[in-house]
Amino acid sequence: MKTAKKNGLAAAAVLGAVLMAGSVVAPAVANDASRGGKDAGGQQGSESTKGQGGQDETSKHVLLLSVDGLHQKDLDLYVKYHPTSALASLVNHGTSYTHAQTPVPSDSFPGMVGQLTGGNPGTTGVYYDDTFNRTLLPAGTTDCKNTAPGAEVAFTEAADKNQNALDAGQGLPGLPASILNMTGQPGTLLASAALPVDPASCKPVYPHQYLKVNTVFEVAKSAGLATAWSDKHPAYEILNGPSGKGVDDLFTPEINSMAPAPFSGDWTKDNAATQQYDGYKVQAVLNEIGGKDHSGTKAAAVPAIFGMNFQSVSTAQKLPTSDGLAGGYLQGGTVPGPLLSKALDFVNDSVGKFEAGLAASGHAKDTTVILSAKHGQSPMDSSTLTRVPDSAIIDGLNAAWKTARPGAADLVAFSTDDDIMQLWLSDHSQSAAQFAKDYLAAHPAAGNDINGVAKTVTASGLGKVYAGSEVAGYFGTQTSDARYPDILGIAQTGVVYTGGKSKIAEHGGASADDRDVPLVISGANDQHARTVTSAVETTQIAPTILKTLGLDPNKLQAVQIEGTKALPRR
Repeated sequence: MKTAKKNGLAAAAVLGAVLMAGSVVAPAVANDASRGGKDAGGQQGSESTKGQGGQDETSKHVLLLSVDGLHQKDLDLYVKYHPTSALASLVNHGTSYTHAQTPVPSDSFPGMVGQLTGGNPGTTGVYYDDTFNRTLLPAGTTDCKNTAPGAEVAFTEAADKNQNALDAGQGLPGLPASILNMTGQPGTLLASAALPVDPASCKPVYPHQYLKVNTVFEVAKSAGLATAWSDKHPAYEILNGPSGKGVDDLFTPEINSMAPAPFSGDWTKDNAATQQYDGYKVQAVLNEIGGKDHSGTKAAAVPAIFGMNFQSVSTAQKLPTSDGLAGGYLQGGTVPGPLLSKALDFVNDSVGKFEAGLAASGHAKDTTVILSAKHGQSPMDSSTLTRVPDSAIIDGLNAAWKTARPGAADLVAFSTDDDIMQLWLSDHSQSAAQFAKDYLAAHPAAGNDINGVAKTVTASGLGKVYAGSEVAGYFGTQTSDARYPDILGIAQTGVVYTGGKSKIAEHGGASADDRDVPLVISGANDQHARTVTSAVETTQIAPTILKTLGLDPNKLQAVQIEGTKALPRR
């Protein structure tokens, strides 16, 4: 059993202005029905468009930016108090979809895969970055005929040849300064012995082979277009798609590697370190805008699809303090605190660099910029926080199972718990799943609040529990699917499954704080701000990218399966 965990002072006048902004209204909380492509995106509700009417346009390039942790409320507030900022420019010269939501689980892996395939987990087969598969064999298996099926699928830093190195084990001299020389083919940096094994071929399964559907990169490649992307682990080679060849230039420095002095721990443990880390990816994208590869050393076509994800906002939301500044939000979760304000400024400055780079290279008029997020972060209001160690819950469940069935093995084979609970059970029967569901619903759990004061939550900290076939139904998959969890627990407001007191927020869940993210499309010829208020999902980014490039969205398999629509007309 393994439990997977995701892991300058602002001017007083600026902070004072931000503190006055308590009037931003949060989008409505989504219910369980608003979770899948067909519920929240594939089958559109009524469309409401405000502002100047617009037409869909085509571009030669699409620059996709994912600011992990960013909420729609954060963007609204930033633009309000920074009306001449780069982020405001995107909003003021583009279309804002103000009720956009991520898939569930609202984790980085399914979130990014969703944006670039058009599919939800039941379609893509990607339920998290660290999961369990009932038919694959454990990593390192060589005797495939005599090994029982069931394996962890860890497409995290654990798959790197060297997870402590920023280059994931490539062996570059002079790190971190030399990191831009990292390979653009990060599949070569994955340790085959750390990957699950296919029982049929007795060979390791790479991330791109695990993905069930194709990506926008593959569609673009088939049309003869160049592609690039920058992300946080080499395992993001999953974005190459099943062909393994979707992304020409994939830059993936390992974020969970050890950061250099004066930092301690990995790049996520200090927000200044995270900004330095994100800065490498920013430079990679700037190099690509300038007609080079990510390293800036080789001439290359400006990609038709390219971009990056930012981690700086996410870590500023999670860390209680960093660099002498308080993390998270003020005023009941409505106003970014000083650390988060600084991180938002960093992202804004980076977007400004991209805009300047596009103008300097002559590509401002043929590039569409899409801004969104893989996930939000919960809770925004730290007064609702309850940190709950999930190990005690799982130990209690296993003990109860073995008491009821003397001689039985532990019931929980694997778990992934952030502010969602996903359990894969050693007994895949509906009765075993129901046993787990009943136990979780009946037992309280001990935790601590924002101040570290002991606090107890009911029902294991869960507001809703799905078991067995209910989970398959939730995700819209078949009960024969070897990948979905036996238990899906939707956490109560503010509950984060973590030991200790090192974080004040997480993601992965189904709450509004987890899922309500911005989605802005700023086209080269957009002259006015437009707002679309109908509910959309970030999976709709994928068909929209292809449509913007003049390609057929129906070339995406997930679009065919889920009926995912391109975003409403701009």
